[in-house]
Amino acid sequence: MKRRYIILTVICCLLLGYVAGTYLTSRAYRRQSAVLVDYISRIGGSSNNKISTLISAIDRMYVDSVDVDTLIEAALPMLLEKLDPHSAYYPVEEAQESNEELHGSFSGIGIQFSMQDDTIHVNSVVRGGPSEKVGVLAGDRILYIDDSLFAGRKMNSNDIVRNLRGPEGSEVKIGVLRPGDEGIMDFTIERGPIPVKSVDAAYMISDGIGYIVLNKFGETTYSEMMTGLAKLKNEGCRKLIVDLRGNTGGFLGAAIQIVNEFLPKGRMIVYTQGLHSEYAAEYANGRGLFQNIPMVVLIDEISASASEIFSGAIQDNDRGTIVGRRSFGKGLVQQPIDFSDGSSVRLTIARYYTPSGRCIQKPYGGGEDYEMDIVNRWSRGEFFSADSVHFDESQMFTTNSGRTVYGGGGIMPDVFVPQDTLPYNEYYASVVRRSLSNSFALKYVDSHRSELSGLKTWQEIVGYIDKHNADGEFEAYIRSKDIKRPSSLPSVISEQMKRILRAGIVYDAADMQEYIAYINTFDTTVGRALELLMDDSSAD
Repeated sequence: MKRRYIILTVICCLLLGYVAGTYLTSRAYRRQSAVLVDYISRIGGSSNNKISTLISAIDRMYVDSVDVDTLIEAALPMLLEKLDPHSAYYPVEEAQESNEELHGSFSGIGIQFSMQDDTIHVNSVVRGGPSEKVGVLAGDRILYIDDSLFAGRKMNSNDIVRNLRGPEGSEVKIGVLRPGDEGIMDFTIERGPIPVKSVDAAYMISDGIGYIVLNKFGETTYSEMMTGLAKLKNEGCRKLIVDLRGNTGGFLGAAIQIVNEFLPKGRMIVYTQGLHSEYAAEYANGRGLFQNIPMVVLIDEISASASEIFSGAIQDNDRGTIVGRRSFGKGLVQQPIDFSDGSSVRLTIARYYTPSGRCIQKPYGGGEDYEMDIVNRWSRGEFFSADSVHFDESQMFTTNSGRTVYGGGGIMPDVFVPQDTLPYNEYYASVVRRSLSNSFALKYVDSHRSELSGLKTWQEIVGYIDKHNADGEFEAYIRSKDIKRPSSLPSVISEQMKRILRAGIVYDAADMQEYIAYINTFDTTVGRALELLMDDSSAD
C-alpha cells in the first residue's frame, strides 16, 4: 500500500506541475531529482483530488478484485498525452532500452543478428566481446537459446534481444549450427558490457575534408566526437562535414559540450525557460579546439531536439552552413522522473531557444496532427522543393550577421537539397517492398565469407562484387521469388539496383564506417556539402 500511495502522489505532482529545473547535465539532473524526492516526502499521502480518490474507492469498494497497479500503469500514459507530444511514460522494459541507448552501453553477448528463413543469423561479432571470446563466428545460425528452440519460428527481433541480453555476469547458453560443420555447437556465454556508439563514422571524405556522423547525443558522445575529430585532424582535416541526419537527439548537455568546441568565447549556445523553470543560458567558454574550421552541418526531417540545438547554434552564430531539409521541430525539454520499479516518466518542463531567440518546436494541439506531420510535409512537396516550406512571419528572427531565420517549425537549412527520387518502376518497387536486396546480401556474404573476410575497404568489396557477377546472381534470386524482370529497365533503375545490392553486401561484410563511406559516394546531400567546402578557400 505504501508504494501505491507514493505512485498516487507522483501523479498529483504531474497534474499540479511542480517539477522545476532543466536537464542540462547529469549533475543538474541529480540535484533536481533530490528536490523532487524532498517535495514528494513533504506533501505526503495527500489524496484530495479526483484521481487518487477514485483509485482509492476502486481499491476499497469495487465489486471484484482489481490490480490497482495495472490501473495506474494504464492511467499514466493517458494523463501525460493530454500535456504535449513529448511528455511520456516508459514501462520498465522501454525505460531500460531508452537508458541503454543514451548511457552508451548495455549488457549482452555482443553480436549483430538478423532473421532469415525463420533462423537467427549472426551477421557480425563485436571484437573483444563475450561471443568472440568463446568462439562464436559471423555466419553461425543460432538454433537454441537456453534450451528453448528459436529456429523455425517467426520471432520478433525484440523477443530475441530480450533473451540474449541480461545482467552483466549472468550466463546464456546458445546452440549454434555452423555451415560446413556437422552437429550443433554449444556455447555458454557470460554477458558483458557492449558499447553503443554515437559516432558511426569519422573519415577523410576528400582531400583536406573530414566527415563525421552522429546517430545520437548520449553520455559517451562528446568523448567519441573528440576522438573522431582528433583522428581527422591527424589525417590532415582542414574542413569538416558533421552529419546529423536521422539523429533524433538525446542529452542536451552532450549537444552543448560539442557545440562549445566550434564557437568562440561568449557566443550563446542555447537557453531554456519554462513556467516553473528559470531562464538559463549556456555560452561557449572559448576553449574549443575547432573554433575556426570551416564546416557544414547536414540535417533532415528526422533530425530533432539536441540535433536542432547543435545546428541552430551553428546557424544563428553564422558559424557554418546548414545543408539538407527542414528538421523535425522539437523544442521541448524533458525531465526524467524514475520510479523504483524501473519505469520512468519524461515530463516536459521547459522550452529551449536558439541564440537568436527562436523556439523551433512545431505546433501541436488545436487540431494539429502531430504524428502525421512528416507525411504531410511529403504530401505538400516539402521534401522536393524549398518553395513548398512556409513559415509563420511572426516567427522571424535574425542571426548575428542579420540573416533571416524562422522559429516555430524546425531548422530550415541555408542550402536546401531535395530528396532523391526515382521514376516509378513496379519491378524495383517489388524488390524493395520485400527487402530482397537485404536477404540476398546476407546469403551472398554467407557463401563468400572466406573471400570477403580478407577485404577491409568498401572499394575492395565492390571490386570483388563486380568481378564475380553478383548482379547476375541477384537477378536469378529475384526471379526465384516470382518477380519477373521487364524486357527494358530504365538505366537509372538498373544503376540503383546495383547500388542497393553493393550497399547491402558492404554493410554485412564490413563495418558501419565502410558502409557509410560507400553510400556517401552517391549521396546528393553529401555531394552538395563537398561542393560548398571545395568552393570555400578560407582554409586553404
